[in-house]
Amino acid sequence: MIPERLDQITDLQAKLLCEQLRQRIIDTVSQTGGHLGASLGVVEITVAIHRVFDLERDRLVFDVGHQCYAHKILTGRDAQMTTLRSLGGLSGFPKPREHRADAFIAGHASNSVSVALGMARARTLNHEDYAVLAMIGDGALTGGLSFEGLSNAGQSKEPLIVIMNDNGMSITKNVGGVASHLARQRLKPQYLQFKKVYRRVTGATAAGRAVYRFTHNAKQAVKNAVLPCSFFEDMGFTYLGPVDGHDVNYLTKLLRYAKELNCPVLLHIKTIKGKGYPPAEKEPDKFHGIGPFDIATGQVLEKGGPSFSSVFGETMCALAEERPDLVAITAAMRDGTGLKPFGERYPDRLFDVGIAEGHAISMAAGMAKQRLIPVAAIYSSFLQRSYDMLIHDVAIQGLHVVLAIDRAGLVGEDGETHHGVFDSGYLATVPGMKILCPASFQELRDMLRYAVVRVRGPVAVRYPRGGEGIYNESHGPEGATLLREGRDVTLTAYGTMVNEVLEAARLLEEKGVSAQVVKINAIAPLPSETVAEYARQTGLLLIAEECADSCSAGRRLLSDCCLAGPLGFTPVLANLGDRFVQHGTVKELRQLCGIDGASLCRRVLEALRRG
Repeated sequence: MIPERLDQITDLQAKLLCEQLRQRIIDTVSQTGGHLGASLGVVEITVAIHRVFDLERDRLVFDVGHQCYAHKILTGRDAQMTTLRSLGGLSGFPKPREHRADAFIAGHASNSVSVALGMARARTLNHEDYAVLAMIGDGALTGGLSFEGLSNAGQSKEPLIVIMNDNGMSITKNVGGVASHLARQRLKPQYLQFKKVYRRVTGATAAGRAVYRFTHNAKQAVKNAVLPCSFFEDMGFTYLGPVDGHDVNYLTKLLRYAKELNCPVLLHIKTIKGKGYPPAEKEPDKFHGIGPFDIATGQVLEKGGPSFSSVFGETMCALAEERPDLVAITAAMRDGTGLKPFGERYPDRLFDVGIAEGHAISMAAGMAKQRLIPVAAIYSSFLQRSYDMLIHDVAIQGLHVVLAIDRAGLVGEDGETHHGVFDSGYLATVPGMKILCPASFQELRDMLRYAVVRVRGPVAVRYPRGGEGIYNESHGPEGATLLREGRDVTLTAYGTMVNEVLEAARLLEEKGVSAQVVKINAIAPLPSETVAEYARQTGLLLIAEECADSCSAGRRLLSDCCLAGPLGFTPVLANLGDRFVQHGTVKELRQLCGIDGASLCRRVLEALRRG
């Protein structure tokens, strides 16, 4: 049972509440899957925040949002946790449409301080009274945007609390026993209380303020001589820490103190990812994002088979044996992109840059300029941050950088912040960029080899999350291929959407409609005239895509054909439309958006009825 007034619970009740939350999160994620380790690591700080702040009014901005499950439970969504990440259920990330206490949408890293500063400045300009907090992990601090935000926030003097959750990365290193002792003394309740009283008394008069400046400068000189220079204090923050992130009562006291300081404060907490669940503590990477699992053993209930990511990793290892100039780059997603085996076999040729996708592409450009062949494996939705670098650093010079774009298309349960439904559009605007779209494991192997060995400029190989479908062949790296002959309609698609048009063709055949299927192998250069020639044979063309309508290759194809002359066929576009798609399984979302085989069949029948 969650108390109605967390600001009134006792210290003992707070500890018991943390135990209950931790068990509830483990029970939930064991059934639904999700981001377990991060949420377990921040249980105590989440309870402490809710004890000190009213998050219906005060604003808490999560970075990424992997760690928000305890927050969701504490804000009246406990009964809905069984629907976590399912179609129509709770999102796995903060979503303002779900609850007022979710201050801002999350899903991508490193933006929380910038967003929180924007809210703090709006508060000041609107003459309103509420607190603003940002919770950011040490991993997100590898993103340059986080330092842009920190630099500006420290200079702003806006009252703002940044909670830095340090669960593995050493930010600053304490030197010696004296430094450790002073750090502990500075955070004792008696010392903090003395500082509050001293500031109040000395701030009452001009003489007192002069005394405060003198003693503050003297203390600062001593501290700088004994303690390492605080990076965050140099930025303008009052730095508190590092402290035990699993002491809920001490965290509560520190947050109350930070709230009263009325200035930019950085609270540095040390936590254990997966805290309270031994398997997650032992293997934090495995339990960062995990499917349903057995609580007793920590074993995933459904063992997955080969995936496009794992096939990519295997192919990279094979290519590396042949090409000593081949290197791999990842942005904090070594395991997710399938590069773990590559890193184990070629540790000197794998570069994990952290959550810094823009830097990854600029670094790849530098490598390519000096005769290496860099393959940058980045999730589609994260690659969006690299658009400027793709144009300025890669394309203008025609450098041979290979983009391995994982999670292209709908990704499922992570929802709109993670769906890779824009790369087909924004990559196509980059001059000289080739975009290859494998639809099977073998095609990925062949196209990746082609991209590495044969291509000389920028090239992208985009592939989805998960496994292959009924299509398991391999056809040329570019152009278009006829997979099935037919008289009444031409169905075309690229990537794994080929499976849906093949299913649509099968369903149409049952209804007496003969459909030919044309597979597009690459969407840049787009084989517009080849597809148009097939379409003119039947008079009706349906183009199925798993992308936003504004990023549709089909629209580019039709534009090319119109510019060349009369179409000679009726076009039908089937894509995700002009919207952001919610979370759910890929199968559910394709059905919801009308791009699964059955929906495509209905679209064709409607078009044929209209004549």
